[in-house]
Amino acid sequence: MAKSGKDFTEILVKKGVLGKDQVSEAVSMQQSSGIKLPDAIVRLGYATMEEVMQAMAEQFGMEFVNLEEVQIPSSIIQLVPESVARENVILPMSQDNGSLKIIMSDPMDFETVDKLRFILNRDIEIALAPRESIQEAINKHYGQTETESVDSMLQEFTDTAIDFTETEGTSATSMDLADADAPIVKLVSLIIQEAVNLRASDIHIEPFSDRVRVRYRIDGVCVERDSPPRRLLGAMISRIKIMGNIDIAEKRRPQDGRIKMQVSGKDIDLRVSVLPTNHGQSIVLRILNKESIMVSIRELGFGEEDYRRFQAIIKRPNGIFLVTGPTGSGKTTTLYAALNELNRPDKKIITAEEPVEYYLPGVNQTEVKSNIGLTFARIIRAMLRQSPNIILVGEIRDKETADMAIQASLTGHLVFSTLHTNDAPGALTRLIDIGVQPFLVASSVMAVMAQRLVRKVCPKCQEPDEPDPHELKILGLAADKIKSANFMRGRGCNYCHHTGYRGRIGLFEMMAMNSTLREMSFRREPTQNIRRQARLFGMRTLLEDGVLKAIKGVTTLEEVLESTHTEAVTI
Repeated sequence: MAKSGKDFTEILVKKGVLGKDQVSEAVSMQQSSGIKLPDAIVRLGYATMEEVMQAMAEQFGMEFVNLEEVQIPSSIIQLVPESVARENVILPMSQDNGSLKIIMSDPMDFETVDKLRFILNRDIEIALAPRESIQEAINKHYGQTETESVDSMLQEFTDTAIDFTETEGTSATSMDLADADAPIVKLVSLIIQEAVNLRASDIHIEPFSDRVRVRYRIDGVCVERDSPPRRLLGAMISRIKIMGNIDIAEKRRPQDGRIKMQVSGKDIDLRVSVLPTNHGQSIVLRILNKESIMVSIRELGFGEEDYRRFQAIIKRPNGIFLVTGPTGSGKTTTLYAALNELNRPDKKIITAEEPVEYYLPGVNQTEVKSNIGLTFARIIRAMLRQSPNIILVGEIRDKETADMAIQASLTGHLVFSTLHTNDAPGALTRLIDIGVQPFLVASSVMAVMAQRLVRKVCPKCQEPDEPDPHELKILGLAADKIKSANFMRGRGCNYCHHTGYRGRIGLFEMMAMNSTLREMSFRREPTQNIRRQARLFGMRTLLEDGVLKAIKGVTTLEEVLESTHTEAVTI
């Protein structure tokens, strides 16, 4: 095993994948967040995990394996027990003269190598592959993915005639469902496990007259799973309610709860919402994965100019920064990324949220409880006595909350909040419409940012694409732009579950206030006039930002058109 004598970052710099400044930025991110350097480079979007692993393989003189192209015989797979492969995230690849070649993701994990040498009683050679690829290959080769487990369990329930019909009494249900080996307990756990492994944000369990529909929302799109038999509905609902400390006897009112559990070694929070429908209780589990909000501002998907503007705005000492967009457009993630950046020992940060979804270390988080009169406005009033530097108000929805947030910004605090408007200029008119004085809006708001989320083209199966001429016509793109564009589309593979997309990225419309825009909002000018003026000052609309990302091959025009308003594009 001959080492190259170079660090893997030097190899990436030599290949032109990274610049020296980017390495420095990744090192500082590694030091501040405690993640490994390869993960920091990938998170910042400077290289793919494959490129990093190839460089590490070169550094350590190891073989890099593309698991999509390698066929591993079942006789080799049988040499390593499934439990050992899953626990250590490793996969056997080949054997030669009694030594076994093992695929792993960390070349420095000597402890695991020693453990495998002891367990398997063989010499171990190492090859490298990305961790995610190894996990997918383990599922494929051992033939017991969570998906198949759910399928086989549902098959088992369909084949047997066990009756799980709802009973009026709750004691029998509770006793059955307290047993960890009960089939329903396993089924519910497997559904949650599968959803987490598929990167779902929500699990929907919906009753109909003849079946129970289970759907996962993955990258913003609902995907239907196999339907459990209708007779399991009562037992599934009772099990989820027990996990979320919800009263299982109450069936007529909406209910809320929270579940904490571990899935694949990660701590996962689930927010439970129960809603009575005419066919029974419908349940939605919102999966709150801490990793999904521990993103850096770089990872959100800003263009270079918007990134610089965003950084400048959040470093200001006072004023209001508004993020707007519909539910599920990533507003919370953006604001948490800003708070993560600003969360230093010399700054005091207080938030008012409804509800507190993610817990941020070092931040004072308060939950709105309207039933006891603890409203946004009341919390902000109390916050100001706590001497904060930065305040996050979950949402401005009435005049009282808006007035309090504006007062806080005018008295020297930096205030972040969200509004439900379609675009950035519309936020100014919305504040005036709910009753805030125009002069207060003009003097306190320093910037408004509208955003949407679009799915990214799968990096494993992307191929050049020719967009529909109708789409190009709608957008009115110049012929030279179309010629130089790098449009991409995903063909569909195992990595993206044959959708052609994997992961999402933000589209942003950043409107930084200036004297002209303040004057216009003071005069109560209509949204379209403010929008026209903001574009003259360099504001890029959501659609224009989306088209630029489609031209670069990050997403598709189809995705962009679905999530933004159509108008003339000036690119």
